Amino acid sequence: MDRVIWFDQLGRDDVALVGGKNSSLGELVRHLAPAGVRVPDGFATTADAYREYLGTDGLRETVRDQLARLHAGAPLAEVGAAVRAAVLAAPLPEALAGALTEAYAELARRAGQPDPDVAVRSSATAEDLPEASFAGQQETFLNVRGPEALLEACRRCFASLFTDRAIDYRERLGYDHLTVALSVGVQLMVRSDLGGAGVMFTLDTETGFPEAVVVSAAWGLGETVVSGQVDPDEYLVFKPLLKDPALNPVLSAQTGPKRCKAVYAEEGLTRTVETTPEERAARVLTDPEVRNLAEWAVAVEAHYGCPMDIEWAKDGRTGELFLVQARPETVQSRRHGGVLRRFRLTGSAEPLLRGIAVGEAIGAGPVCLLDSPVDLDRFPEGAVLVTGITDPDWEPLMKRASAIVTDHGGRTSHAAIVSRELGVPAVVGTGTGTTALADRRPVTVSCAEGAEGNVYAGRVPYETTDTDLSALPRTRTRVMLNLADPAAAFRWWQLPADGVGLARTEFVVAHQVRVHPMALVHPERLSADERRRVDALTDGFADRTDYFVDRLAAGVARIAASRWPDPVIVRLSDFKTNEYAGLVGGRPFEPVEANPMIGWRGASRYYDERYREGFALECRALRKVREELGLTNVVAMIPFCRTPEEGDRVLAELAANGLPRGGNGLQVYVMAEIPANIVLAEQFAERFDGFSIGSNDLTQLTLGVDRDSDLLTHLFDESNRAVTRSIEHLITTAHEAGRHVGLCGQRPSNDQAFTRFLVRAGIDSISVTPDSFATVKQHVAEAERGL
Repeated sequence: MDRVIWFDQLGRDDVALVGGKNSSLGELVRHLAPAGVRVPDGFATTADAYREYLGTDGLRETVRDQLARLHAGAPLAEVGAAVRAAVLAAPLPEALAGALTEAYAELARRAGQPDPDVAVRSSATAEDLPEASFAGQQETFLNVRGPEALLEACRRCFASLFTDRAIDYRERLGYDHLTVALSVGVQLMVRSDLGGAGVMFTLDTETGFPEAVVVSAAWGLGETVVSGQVDPDEYLVFKPLLKDPALNPVLSAQTGPKRCKAVYAEEGLTRTVETTPEERAARVLTDPEVRNLAEWAVAVEAHYGCPMDIEWAKDGRTGELFLVQARPETVQSRRHGGVLRRFRLTGSAEPLLRGIAVGEAIGAGPVCLLDSPVDLDRFPEGAVLVTGITDPDWEPLMKRASAIVTDHGGRTSHAAIVSRELGVPAVVGTGTGTTALADRRPVTVSCAEGAEGNVYAGRVPYETTDTDLSALPRTRTRVMLNLADPAAAFRWWQLPADGVGLARTEFVVAHQVRVHPMALVHPERLSADERRRVDALTDGFADRTDYFVDRLAAGVARIAASRWPDPVIVRLSDFKTNEYAGLVGGRPFEPVEANPMIGWRGASRYYDERYREGFALECRALRKVREELGLTNVVAMIPFCRTPEEGDRVLAELAANGLPRGGNGLQVYVMAEIPANIVLAEQFAERFDGFSIGSNDLTQLTLGVDRDSDLLTHLFDESNRAVTRSIEHLITTAHEAGRHVGLCGQRPSNDQAFTRFLVRAGIDSISVTPDSFATVKQHVAEAERGL
């Protein structure tokens, strides 16, 4: 009987022999280590060795009798405790103990250390399969040193096959408890206690967007990330651009607070300590390290042929990176791609608190505030579970919850992983959930509004819609998306859209940047209070302008990546002066205008000395997206350009800031929203590569109607013949010059007749909000059939 097998002799077909975790480690060592992926050396006990152990001292019969009691109605906690006690009381067979001791001695020889510290991990023969995830249900022991400590850790791993949570999970999935065996993996430790560790997924865990690698990172051993004790850094990498070594496809790097870390204990195995202020403010990984990990992740995914969930570690002594576990991702990969289900709030309320959204659903119910797991009958079915963090002991309660809220944890925490698998919406890492929410008060938990999850007071009405993507027709006219919130961009990746017709940078500036760009260039013009607010937002940036560039670039890049390689038309800033003044530090830089709607906005700002330096920051952000990150599908669009000569001045500013029209394939569009854009369309077409009709402003200025006036609502009509003739003239003139014409207003979403008009007029593209996409696509197809 083989009781111990080295990783380099195992492969992923050996699940029945050494469990999912250890067979996967063997696969990594045998097939990916030769390609440069570093995996620590080690060995595994076999399922036969576990069955041999069960055969000692009548242990198998004891386990069977106790499980029979469970099926007869005995409490799970009582049965689990009895089984674990029996397992721990049984000595390891002499042959198995000897094989473990010999293998550990050989590992010590290979490592060149007398008693190397090792990780001892449980690996069940039914775990880490594409249809089920047993992650975290059995025990792992870190910093195990010496043969005696190893043997004790192995017995404790065997006993952990019968934790209450593991028994419950197997019961739920219908696995026979005695046919599931347990292998113990013994692996050299990576000294991440002196460096960092974390988890990465080869897709976006909330939306299933397949072109991303999401990396979570914290200081110290990785257990704090997996358990949710720490709010980690998060890095987003765009896979398609990893192939070009000249590019940096790290789209965003979000520094988490990382308030604690797990390190080696002087006595015992590990302990958790607080991080220093410097550690909390610093990134765990550099961009090159993130890229290195992402490249490994893509290689692992390609080898396995499915999305992967991977654990990594960085040795603080050598700086080397390692992969320490890899398993198939089990949530998004099981979703059916033919139907897109979306939740949407139909009522409104002020959020009580915010955190990281897990999933895309909405749930509501009374708050059940707990600091430790309780008996199932004490947790009301459909309640909202609110606690600090969760671990596998919470899973029976989590299955009964309508939603989950935690104070701590990131996207790879236990609460996040399990809630995704259960399909329960969760908002994690709120910081104050257990103090801000009152027990038994009804709340609504929404994960349907992007990457940020919200918890609202009361039961806010919501709806669910299903879109059959396979039923959507093909059309000659491009149907594109209007997107503003980068956090929500990945939600719509499955829609067969032809790109993004309007990405508004104002949303990113207002919500992600929040600071007026000129306040970063000229902080001396700010009041003391404004300086403090700007300093707080830009903390960690030696050059405050880098804050604006990085935040804006990250937002634009996320939108551009969501539709790659289709065009993404990014409109440069079009705040009105009153809106700009509302940004942090904005008031000193903005005049008070009687009518900001037709005042100092759009193109007229870009070459003006009062804003030119701010526009330069916008250009830096766009250059970073296109040239450093490599997202050359971004098209620049100029809003509210009043004259062709003004267009010349703006194009000159773009060129002066490293964005010449045509350079590196850059196209520059202009908004057609002023009657002058229509009347002088031929001259504008000489300067720009395309037009995007802003039907709201065009209607307002053509009819002389204030679009915000309740008194004139009956006169505001995009289908008025004065407006439609303008659109027809623009399309004809632009097409004669070989220029693209699109429309990015709301009217096609609400008016099928207006959609028919646009198609008959020969519009090249129509851009609508994602929730209107399916309807407009159908209307466009019907209009094209009528031509």
